[in-house]
Amino acid sequence: MAEEAKTAQAPAAEAKPAVEKQTNCLGCGKALRKIKTYYRDGKFYCIKKCWRGYLEKTKAEAAEQK
Repeated sequence: MAEEAKTAQAPAAEAKPAVEKQTNCLGCGKALRKIKTYYRDGKFYCIKKCWRGYLEKTKAEAAEQK
C-alpha cells in the first residue's frame, strides 16, 4: 500500500510547468544584465523607452490584423 501512495504522488510533482527566466528585453532584444530593469505587466525591459516601443509595436500589429 505504501508503494501505491508513492506512485500516486509522482505524477502530481511532474505536472508543474517549468518557469523560464526572461533574459532579453522584449523591446530591443538586448540581454538584461543591469541590476535595475524596468518591470511592467509581468515582463522585463531594459529601460522605459523599450517598454513604450514594445507597446507601440504590439498595437500596430493588432491594427494590421483587423
